[in-house]
Amino acid sequence: MVTDHHSAEPTDHHSAEPTDPRTAGPTRYRAERAGRRLDDTALKEIIAVQEEIFVRRQPNSAHLAQVAQQHLAGGVTSSWQITAPQPVWLSHGYGSKVYDVDGNEYVDLHGGYGAALAGHAHPAIQQAVAAQVTRGTHFAQPTPDAVVVARELARRFGLPSWRFANSGTEATMDAVHLMRSITGRDLIIKIEGCYHGHHDSVQVSVAPDEEEAGPRQAPASAPSSTGIPRAITDLTLIATFNDLDSVARLLDEHRGQVAGMIIEPIMMNAGIIKPQPGYLASLKDLLHQHGALLTFDEVKTGLTVGPGGVTRQENVQPDLITLAKSLGGGVSVAAIGGTVRAMEHVATGGYEMVGTFNGNPLALAATRAMLTEVATPGAYQKIEQLRQRAETGIRRAIEDNGLTAHVVTAGAKGCVVFADEPVRNYRGFLGVDDRYSHAHWLYQHNGGVFLPPWGKIEQWLISVQHDESDVDLLVENFGTFANAVRPQDQP
Repeated sequence: MVTDHHSAEPTDHHSAEPTDPRTAGPTRYRAERAGRRLDDTALKEIIAVQEEIFVRRQPNSAHLAQVAQQHLAGGVTSSWQITAPQPVWLSHGYGSKVYDVDGNEYVDLHGGYGAALAGHAHPAIQQAVAAQVTRGTHFAQPTPDAVVVARELARRFGLPSWRFANSGTEATMDAVHLMRSITGRDLIIKIEGCYHGHHDSVQVSVAPDEEEAGPRQAPASAPSSTGIPRAITDLTLIATFNDLDSVARLLDEHRGQVAGMIIEPIMMNAGIIKPQPGYLASLKDLLHQHGALLTFDEVKTGLTVGPGGVTRQENVQPDLITLAKSLGGGVSVAAIGGTVRAMEHVATGGYEMVGTFNGNPLALAATRAMLTEVATPGAYQKIEQLRQRAETGIRRAIEDNGLTAHVVTAGAKGCVVFADEPVRNYRGFLGVDDRYSHAHWLYQHNGGVFLPPWGKIEQWLISVQHDESDVDLLVENFGTFANAVRPQDQP
């Protein structure tokens, strides 16, 4: 029994549920399957049942969503929080768990879209932030932690010079500006299906449908939002992930005009799509042959796939790298690192990298704790063990139930891709069945595991505070889901 602080009446969500929400639903659905996929009607009905359970468990979230419409645009604080069947309003988090306003406990594998590698209320982060608050929260002047953090980032990622920002969007915006400033060129290349924040230059071909995407051989520069001038969109050229020829074609067609390329070295706006062996190294060589620069957007991968991100893992050093999300242990902060040549352009005033809150002392105190006390070798060893446990268990459930799906992991990140074949690029990702992704998300949520809502796109995150029981619940819930959508031809 828990008491919700929005209501005078105690809330007991367990007593309100006569059945296990992970297994609820008429048994007749199991007889309506055809081939290796569920009948569309059966899948819709399963989703409807799980959505009904979802809403019934969270009346206070429903109430807040309604009240919020009066003063919050769309009733939420970010458009990505508008999810079916309703937004989830959280009360607090501790360790590996979060709690909604109805008192429901969840193993948090949402992780704030990858920001909560430290888990919640980690003692080292708490102590660092609390100590800094008593000394001041903002000066717009450098503080000693800036040196400690920059030195540690240089050690981890192999790039010697750094500056700070406040979000991934700011970091990638500066990286794009800097590539243009160094080269004196206007055009940039980005990968179809990659997300690099919401500034104009990269709001291009983020998640186009097939009609917008254009030919496979020559992807279109499709604007990903209203409000982006066509004149800016035309400056961003689109290549295909894991396809060097598509980059070479653009460089040849626009010879001497391309400033550089920004890329997620592991794509994480489309599940998880890994680079083919040698792709990143060859990409760097190709760009440099044309006088263009390479930026790795490691906002999502920077600390999550390993202590030095994909940069260290693949042993490919870009000209620039951007970090954010997990970097501050849950506090908003970002960083831009670069080679001596690239960052000398900043140091000498060739490009002014500015921001009132850049290097904010509160953010850097949290970042120092994250890098020196939280994201340690022992923590990564533990995460790797949990990654293997999750991947093995889910793969076994996929095989046992004959599902058309693949589990993909990268360090602390993981996802299940509901597609016939492993996905190598965005066009392959378009074939992922997001109805199964949504159904899986509902089963996990109703079973006490909070995954990111946009299941087809996003990944789970294992934090330093998760343990085997947390991962086992993820696997158990997946098994329940897999059995519910088991193809008819499976025994």
